[in-house]
Amino acid sequence: MPKAIHCGSRPVWAEISVRAILHNLKVIRKRVDSKRMILAVVKANAYGLGAVPISKALQKAGTEWFGVTCGDEGVELREAGIRKRILVLTGFWPGEEKRLIENNLTPTVTRVSDLRHLEHAAKSMRRKSRVRFHLKINTGMNRLGISPGEVDEFVNALAGCRNIELEGTYTHFASAEDFGGSQTDEQERVFLACLERLRSAGVSPGIVHFANSGAICARPSTWADMVRPGAILYGYHQSFNPPEKKREVTAMMPLQPCLSLRARLVSLRDLQPGERVGYGARFVAERPSRIGAINAGYADGILRQRTNRGCVLLRGRRVPLVGTISMDLTTLDATDVPGAEIGDIVTIYGQDGNAAIQVSDVAPEIGTVTSDLLCALGRRVPKFYV
Repeated sequence: MPKAIHCGSRPVWAEISVRAILHNLKVIRKRVDSKRMILAVVKANAYGLGAVPISKALQKAGTEWFGVTCGDEGVELREAGIRKRILVLTGFWPGEEKRLIENNLTPTVTRVSDLRHLEHAAKSMRRKSRVRFHLKINTGMNRLGISPGEVDEFVNALAGCRNIELEGTYTHFASAEDFGGSQTDEQERVFLACLERLRSAGVSPGIVHFANSGAICARPSTWADMVRPGAILYGYHQSFNPPEKKREVTAMMPLQPCLSLRARLVSLRDLQPGERVGYGARFVAERPSRIGAINAGYADGILRQRTNRGCVLLRGRRVPLVGTISMDLTTLDATDVPGAEIGDIVTIYGQDGNAAIQVSDVAPEIGTVTSDLLCALGRRVPKFYV
């Protein structure tokens, strides 16, 4: 049975294993060669797991770069003592350039017009050194980044900038885990062609990076100068196509999941056949049943899509979730667990004895991705770094 953690008044908590994250960092370094730099993706509060404590541990372990979504996330890390380089991955909104520069955050240019704003801000601040930025090229994701057809326009615009310099160039894959299609190969081809056009125009692309988690695992040709691990840093492999690819990758890169989400049983109730449970009476007992409740719901990270789907662990056994998952409570069928009692620990994600349920196991069951479940971890859930 897992150890209990005292977490105040509400008996639900998350345990984040820093040791597992550092293990995964070593696995990634070994996979891509220690000479390549690592940009740890800690956006969205490190996928809901806690950007500040995790980034501190990764910085101490030698991680060279961190990736965040916006200026606010970067400033939070700076104020917490993170001194390594921080790349703002989704660009910037005109007007926030000075704040990025003041906090030594590296902006991403996603539109040619961004150069004008960045140059103006850098010039007005009268810095001794140029402001460094990274360029994002859209190669098929079709969200952010200059198009391949805008490379020449970018080169011409950059030539008129005296206070900023291109430090790195990257793109982002849409389907790195899919080996049944050709999209990733095409994106790689387009990106390499854009890099060559930059070089031919006399512009060094600087640090080249385009390998996300899936590409780190299975596409060595994309590793370049730096890689950007996200979910795999926290211990979770994506779903590969074909499925046997995942078995190959898992054997090659044995990751350790970092999250355990647990709660205590706060109620046990005996029901007769025909009695119903939860909102909408979506579960009806077909036998004499013992129904338990835990003090955690969709506001804590147990997605409502798991209503009457999947299991949790109780006393080392898998028990089914039953009834509609509500905001604060979730019910389960403890009928087949002899001796279960109020106060017992229920493991929503993690290990209990020889049994385990990981976030990456649950995600495909409800048609989503691991990152979605990690980011769903509620703000009110206490986090303990173990």
